[in-house]
Amino acid sequence: MVPALLFFALLRSTLAIVPIGYGDFGNVTAGADENGQCVCKVFLSDNTFPFQKVEQLQTTSRELSLKVEQGFSELKVYESKLAIYVQKLMNLTVRVEIMEKEPDKYTQLEFEMLRIELQEMEKLVTELRQSVNSSVIFDHLYVEIRNMTLVVNQLERYDKNNLLVIRRDFIKLQKKLEDCEKWREESFKPEIGSCNHGGITNVSVPYIVQLNAHVSEGYIYGGWGRDSKPKPGFEEIYWYSGYSSPYTNNIYLYSDYTNLLLRNSYKNWVNDNKGNGNNNVMYGNYYYYNCYNSGNICRINATTFNVETRVLSGTAWNSRFSYSSATYQDFDFAADENGLWVIYATEASKGNLVLSKINTNTFSLEQTWDTNLFRRRVSNAFMVCGVLYATRQLNLYTEEIFYKFDTQTGEESYISIPFNKQYEGFVYLDYNPADQLLYMYSKGYYIFYKVQFQKLKQHA
Repeated sequence: MVPALLFFALLRSTLAIVPIGYGDFGNVTAGADENGQCVCKVFLSDNTFPFQKVEQLQTTSRELSLKVEQGFSELKVYESKLAIYVQKLMNLTVRVEIMEKEPDKYTQLEFEMLRIELQEMEKLVTELRQSVNSSVIFDHLYVEIRNMTLVVNQLERYDKNNLLVIRRDFIKLQKKLEDCEKWREESFKPEIGSCNHGGITNVSVPYIVQLNAHVSEGYIYGGWGRDSKPKPGFEEIYWYSGYSSPYTNNIYLYSDYTNLLLRNSYKNWVNDNKGNGNNNVMYGNYYYYNCYNSGNICRINATTFNVETRVLSGTAWNSRFSYSSATYQDFDFAADENGLWVIYATEASKGNLVLSKINTNTFSLEQTWDTNLFRRRVSNAFMVCGVLYATRQLNLYTEEIFYKFDTQTGEESYISIPFNKQYEGFVYLDYNPADQLLYMYSKGYYIFYKVQFQKLKQHA
């Protein structure tokens, strides 16, 4: 804005140097006043000097000054806000990165709070873009915040999906618990040695104990377990026998389960009268097994190491009717609450399973039952309370108890009790009445299963 005194000074100097009646100054009159002095009057038009425009410019300048001052004030406010939100943006960036790594640990409320903060920042950046001409930085900032918002939305969707999965799994788990409760009401574990139940209803998951005493996965043939009918003072005896081929060579005895785990045997011997096969048992301080390359059965006294041999009539060693899971398994010894048994097949039975009860006092066969189950269909078998149970492979990691034969009634039937295997194959499976566990030897590992039985209905 041009000050008034300066403006008139300029005007005076201009009139002094411009001839009267010349140029763009319009009408000029000259004459003498009442005192006789010379007077000159000049009438300037708008196009000569735009007084009105100057006044408008002065007004506009004043308004612009106010706007500029207001703009600076606003910029100072934005600057302070921006400093705060830059720090918030840095914090948000860190939080979003953490959420991306572990989105399932955050709740819906935390996602909502994060979204509100991002919306506030987005609003601020939008205002700055509209207020400041140089918007390149703010455009970039705006894009970054929008990207962060998208990430948060994606994370929230992920969280919702995760919650849906958890909810679905919870419903499945709840259904399993309900089934388990129903199964628990119908099943129970009877007292050790008792047969007051309706037979096996379920088998637990496999319990992997450890690798064998040789600490070698190459010792894939053999077995392990407890003495099924221990003598007083030897109730905790465990045994193990393993080899790299299907023969019975070394036998190890352990005073209890802890020493089995420590591989600290109190007695072990090389069996000079070695045997074939895997499904051997220890019963009443005797170790029962298939005599080497023969159709005979043997047992070793664990105290004296004396060996006894018995010939089973009608049997011959040829391994034609071995289990499908293992070779050279002519005789499968099994112990249960009723005594000691041997499972095998003969030419006369045409390969079908034959079951005999062993008199442990005389080491002879008391009674024999014939079945209609072809032994090559079976992967293994065991006895529980005078009932023969046979298994077969469903797939690489699932076995099924599919058949049972009741020696009391002579009835045989097909059932279905699947259970999981830790490894693809196994060579040994036997029930032990001393603890009601199923013992398995698979790929050189000690494995056991818990067994559940059907509760007998109470009659009114």
